[in-house]
Order: sequence, then C-alpha cells, then structure tokens
Amino acid sequence: MALISCKNLTLAYEGKSVLTDLSFDVKQGDYLCIVGENGSGKSTLMKSLLGLLKPASGEIVYGDGLRQNEIGYLPQQTEIQRDFPASVWEVVISGTLGKRGLKPFYSAKDKALAKKNMQLLSIDKIKRQSYQNLSGGQQQRVLLARAMCATTSMLLLDEPVAGLDPVVTAEMYKIIKELNDNGTTVIMISHDIAAAAEYASHILHLHNKHLFYGTKEEYIFSDFYCKFCGGDKK
Repeated sequence: MALISCKNLTLAYEGKSVLTDLSFDVKQGDYLCIVGENGSGKSTLMKSLLGLLKPASGEIVYGDGLRQNEIGYLPQQTEIQRDFPASVWEVVISGTLGKRGLKPFYSAKDKALAKKNMQLLSIDKIKRQSYQNLSGGQQQRVLLARAMCATTSMLLLDEPVAGLDPVVTAEMYKIIKELNDNGTTVIMISHDIAAAAEYASHILHLHNKHLFYGTKEEYIFSDFYCKFCGGDKK
C-alpha cells in the first residue's frame, strides 16, 4: 500500500483553482521530486499533503500507518526565520513537538533522537551556537535535522538548496540521497530539473495540472525533459 495516494485531486487557493485532476502515489522508499515553474501549484500541493489545505475535490489517502503529524517538513526559509534567536539544539529538538502530545517536557527519547540526528548531519559540535549566526548551509542542516526529529518514515522538503552555493548544494543533495538510501521516503520541491533527474526515483511535473508522473528513467526519455532541459532524448 502507498504511504500517500492522491486521487483525482483538485486544489484551490483563495477560491481560485491551482491544480486539477491530479493522481499519483508515493510508496515507502520513494524519492519523489516535484518540479514546475513558479505558480504551477507545487507549494499548494505540499500544504495539502501536510493537511494545511483541504482539497476542493478528490482525496489524499495516508497508508501504512503514516500520520500527518509524523511527516518531517523542511519549509523554504524567509529572512525572518534566518534571524531566529535560538540555539541549534533548541531548533533541532523542537522537531519532536508534534509527536509529544500534551507532555510538557522533552523526554530522554526526544533528546537522544535530536542528538543522533545532529551527529548524522555533523552539527553536534555547534549545538550551543545561535542559529542566526550560522551560514546558510549550516542553517539548512539544522532545519533538516529538525525535520528528521519529526519522522521515522517521510520527509517533505520545499526547495532545500535555495540560496546555497554550488558546493553546499552538492553536499545537501548528497545528504538527502543518503537518507533516502537508508529507508526514508522523500518528497522534494525543486526548480532544478537536472538534479531531480539525477537523484530522484520519481518525478511529478506540474503546470496547474498533471503534466507528467513516473520514474526518472521515463521522465528522461519524455518530451517534457527535452523541452524544459533544452536537450535531446537520450
């Protein structure tokens, strides 16, 4: 059974239709990259998957025990968020809040999970530093560690390499791929179609409707890849 199954989905924002008749599945271990131009509905779809926006029609079905509050989410950063006055440790461990319910304090399990994810992303040595004083790449690692604290199965990443230099971008793509290789299902919004074709297992290409959904191999041989990447079919 799919972790997420979207069936004949129509999404609207402020009364205006954004996406229509969209159907696709995300299975355990998939690495789905959602691509498309600005305004094509990518962020609206992400909000719907998180339960923040109700579909105008159709349905989103969650399977294999997946719950919305157990999906790790890394949003696009704003300037205000970059100046957030908290320590690295405080930001990372806050990712466990969605699973804690009404418990007032972090448990030993929460702390152990935060420590583990910080070590995985090589940010444990800066845990006492202020988030706002970090480089863009370090901040993204912190936010990714926070998202990992919210989930054992699925990450939703909204433009995780936006604004990063090429070296740090390559590092982030490598980290995300390693997480996927180790069993975490990934759904990522990206403008980088070439990188999507390299790292993802599946591609969903949007333009206010379902232009393409399939494996990356199918996508590379499609007219859509040729058109948007300016190349010839392989």
